[in-house]
Amino acid sequence: MSVSEIRRLETIWHPVSEVLHKPRTEEEYDRIVELLDNLTDEVGEDENHPLASFMEILGILIEKYENEHIPEITEL
Repeated sequence: MSVSEIRRLETIWHPVSEVLHKPRTEEEYDRIVELLDNLTDEVGEDENHPLASFMEILGILIEKYENEHIPEITEL
């Protein structure tokens, strides 16, 4: 990544980071799950949609949170 690309990223990161971050609380987790649900309604299964990769990233963040904070049924 070039310096100019990093500078551009700096200018857009703050608003993006408000929705794209690792959830640390149940509230943040719930917001990200709701966002993914809404995006799924909009994007569907269109892998060529501009937000398809964003959905994938949200799914990874959700899965990580669940693995760290939500016990497996067998653990209950």
